[in-house]
Amino acid sequence: MPSLIDSITGSRWFGYLARTILTSMFWASGLSKLIDFNAGVVEMAHFGLQPAPFFNVAVALTQIAGSALVIANRWTWLGAGMLSVFTALTIPIAHNFWTMEEPFRTLEFYVVAEHITVIGAMMVVAWKSASPLAGRANTDPSLIQQQIA
Repeated sequence: MPSLIDSITGSRWFGYLARTILTSMFWASGLSKLIDFNAGVVEMAHFGLQPAPFFNVAVALTQIAGSALVIANRWTWLGAGMLSVFTALTIPIAHNFWTMEEPFRTLEFYVVAEHITVIGAMMVVAWKSASPLAGRANTDPSLIQQQIA
């Protein structure tokens, strides 16, 4: 059974599927901000981001470009970083639970906890997409042997 699981989780299609699902909340949000531009502008204005049209485009492009890099597994660290920084910035802008009264304070706290989990997931994606040789010293004998071969 482990070899079946390894063959599934180690396949290319599984990686694309996993990265597409992981980023779905970002690319879906980015696309919706472009498809219904006025709704996106209203959302940006609601959170005090001005000029709202500029922020709507910037957010949509960040979400779509970051997702595309992660899904394609190219410059994954950059895409995951873009989505992580974006997610972290939404906490003080849109989910500032510490300024709210109950029961909204607790509900928004859970949203923030989920955001932190998503950031952790992006860190795992960046880590797992890195070259197996990344971070190893050039003096490592096994690395030198691989470079010679």
